[in-house]
Amino acid sequence: MKKGVYLLPNGLTICGMFFGFYAIVNAIKGEYTMAAWSVLIAMVFDGLDGWVARATNSTTKFGLELDSLSDLVAFGIAPAVLLYTWSLSPFGRVGTATAFLFAACGALRLARYNVQMVSEEKLFFTGMPVPAAATVVASLVIFYHSFKTDPPEESIPVLLLTWVLSVLMVSTLRFHGLKELDLTKRKPFWFLVFFLLIIYIIIVHPPTALFSFAMIYLIWGIIENIYLFYSKRKKRHSTLN
Repeated sequence: MKKGVYLLPNGLTICGMFFGFYAIVNAIKGEYTMAAWSVLIAMVFDGLDGWVARATNSTTKFGLELDSLSDLVAFGIAPAVLLYTWSLSPFGRVGTATAFLFAACGALRLARYNVQMVSEEKLFFTGMPVPAAATVVASLVIFYHSFKTDPPEESIPVLLLTWVLSVLMVSTLRFHGLKELDLTKRKPFWFLVFFLLIIYIIIVHPPTALFSFAMIYLIWGIIENIYLFYSKRKKRHSTLN
């Protein structure tokens, strides 16, 4: 700290925190779509600050701690407040507890990541990343309001989805991330075609595309872990026999 701090990556982190705070303000005001977009914008800054820090060799312990606190605001507290004001408040105490559960599990997930990222999370994430869970919530709100105006009241699916996301964040299930994709190496031509297809889908209808990608990531993670579980179980039985 006596040597000072790096302005660019930490400034981007603060920008991400601001949009998380802005999402909370909009959720309280009832501007749910704006709140959801604010969460997604915060995610852009969350990706940029890490990339800039690595590219400029300005990664510091202070920056890592600030980034974690920013993530808690933008991807833990903000989505929880959005869920509560948007759909969970009619459930009373259950809705309050469910929204808090999301925020608390996000905090636990971030704390565990800070401890394990050096040793155990080099290749994949242990538990669903907090930004990914926040993306599911934000994209759901955006997708819903692209067809309807009034928010859902006492929505059981939203309640169940919040429980599922909370459990997945603190689970030990394996989830993939962009850090596994090395963009500096040559890739097959179909990678570029697939990337073009993604852009086309987003342009056609962004709310549907964002929600579809978020749910595909969620469902794919669950299916992959079920496959890994039964594969390990089958291998264990074959070894014993």
